[in-house]
Amino acid sequence: MSKNHEDHHEHHKKMIRDFKKRFFISLLLTIPILLFSSTVQNWIGVSIDFIGMNYLLFFLASTVYLYGGWPFLKGTVDEIKEKNIGMMTLIGLAITVAYLYSSAVVFGLEGTDFFWELATLILIMLLGHWIEMRSVMSASSALDELVELLPDKALLVEGDNQKEVEVSDLKKGQIILVKPGEKIPVDGNIIEGQTSIDESVITGESKPVSKKEGEEVIAGSLNKEGSIKIKVKHLEGDNYLSKVINMVKTAQEDQSKTQNIADKAAFWLTIVSISVGLTTFVVWIILRGDLAFAITRMATVMVITCPHALGLAIPLVVANSTTLSAKNGLLIRNRTAFENARNISKMVFDKTGTLTKGTFEINSIQVYNDFKKKDAIQIAASIERNSEHPIASAIASKLEDENLAYLEVKEFQALKGEGVKGKIDGDLYYIVSPNYLKRQKIQNPSDLESNSLATNVFLVKEDRVVALFSLSDKIREESYQAIQTLQKRGVECWMLTGDNEETAKEVSNQLGLDGYFAEVMPDEKQSKIKELQEQGEVVAMTGDGVNDAPALAQADIGIAVGSGTDVAVETADIVLVNSNPNEIVHLSLFGEKTYKKMIQNIVWATAYNAFAIPLAAGVLYNQGILISPAVGAIFMSLSTVIVAINAKLLKFS
Repeated sequence: MSKNHEDHHEHHKKMIRDFKKRFFISLLLTIPILLFSSTVQNWIGVSIDFIGMNYLLFFLASTVYLYGGWPFLKGTVDEIKEKNIGMMTLIGLAITVAYLYSSAVVFGLEGTDFFWELATLILIMLLGHWIEMRSVMSASSALDELVELLPDKALLVEGDNQKEVEVSDLKKGQIILVKPGEKIPVDGNIIEGQTSIDESVITGESKPVSKKEGEEVIAGSLNKEGSIKIKVKHLEGDNYLSKVINMVKTAQEDQSKTQNIADKAAFWLTIVSISVGLTTFVVWIILRGDLAFAITRMATVMVITCPHALGLAIPLVVANSTTLSAKNGLLIRNRTAFENARNISKMVFDKTGTLTKGTFEINSIQVYNDFKKKDAIQIAASIERNSEHPIASAIASKLEDENLAYLEVKEFQALKGEGVKGKIDGDLYYIVSPNYLKRQKIQNPSDLESNSLATNVFLVKEDRVVALFSLSDKIREESYQAIQTLQKRGVECWMLTGDNEETAKEVSNQLGLDGYFAEVMPDEKQSKIKELQEQGEVVAMTGDGVNDAPALAQADIGIAVGSGTDVAVETADIVLVNSNPNEIVHLSLFGEKTYKKMIQNIVWATAYNAFAIPLAAGVLYNQGILISPAVGAIFMSLSTVIVAINAKLLKFS
């Protein structure tokens, strides 16, 4: 967790303790204030009177006003300085007017003091803020649960020796041992042993994942079975979970359009409150000529109209939703995009690695012009060795299966969207797509396979095709369900791929897509998204590669799958930890539920004023219904607590 977050967290806890202390001290002082008040004495049928009682009452009330009311008085000054009047200004005005009037009565002004109302108002405001701040703390503390997933200690392996060290003292490249049942302290790669890892805290997926030598493990996940030795890859603060925590923190601080609406509403509610309060004061002075009564009505209006609940309506939902999302494999980088997920009209999927598994297998290898299959594998694997494309992994696996060695490659170069090239023993070789052959007018072999679901790449020597590698990439089982669910929700599903027309059409037909773009070069993907947007569509794009980054940035909602490249993840608005299309459905559903919670909170935080303000102003006075400032404070505090509870009820599903 960042130092800023720790400082903010500690500051919040200190404020809770401060409000609690002020509440209990004010409570002790309020008891004698109530007993010395003539109004309260009449209610309970007792009579207490002694010389100097009014001055003692003044002293006690002054202490409550200055000590108990200090947070509100200080807040009033701060808001006025920042030219951002709000809740604190309203409370500060209400208690100050009540205090000054009552003090004047003690020192000779005709009328009746209402110190008891002042004291109970401050007492209830302190209690309301204490409860509300605890609710805020509860909603925000879910982020701390992510931090607690990381262990503090690690078992460092040095030769034959093992010693327990602080995780913060580890260095990259060191070896640590993680035993069954222990949490993995850092990101790294397994160099010895195999096990199954529970990554549910990271991905939301409850099923343990098998891991063997060479595979990566993530800090915070749980080692279930065997002992494993891990080579440290990322240090504390730079690991995957730390990045998630920082991403969640940033998202919680991000202002969305909905938040801006709430802020504007809170400002105008403050203006309304002051205006109605002053109008109420003037009207009652004219009607009754009772200064104390008019001040009481004005104070009640100002207190009951405080926009505190409105100010918390969005932040509390944001705090809860971002953390719930992160714990379920959905990382929000742009709040506005997340809230807009409910409005998606067209979902565009990259094919490889998103709709398909992205792990290719070689179906067949054909050689031409007296070229040998062994040479074709060796040359192709050597050139592809410098590439990160899934096809490169498939050819490399074939090389290992055949027990062949890599050859030295010179002048390696990636061909944008078409393949790679390099020199071996002075000869220039290309590994390219069918599109490259068309563009360069290189003749295709006559016996080219026509399997539309196969991905075909060619090994070209100078300007002749010497081998054809036919590979397959299976469609994910989850893709079928995801497409169907999205379509039922009225979202059109499209595919964007660099594959040939035939392959794209076959995949589209199998999945029941609404449309597709085939043979799209990387630099054309962005323009395809723009083309849909110009038709008035709200477009979401899902991808996992460097080539997808411009399209992700162009889309209204850019979604990167977590197994993708850093560039794609950094460009996207939302990151799916699992490469599972069904997570997009969860994104849409949860985005909609989150937005509804926000609207519910805004409605509650403002609508109750329509009933409360007239009552506070005294419109039903002749019917015997009158709300005191203390009761007004209870209503205001209650509305804030309801908003906090409603935000906490948001669940991920």
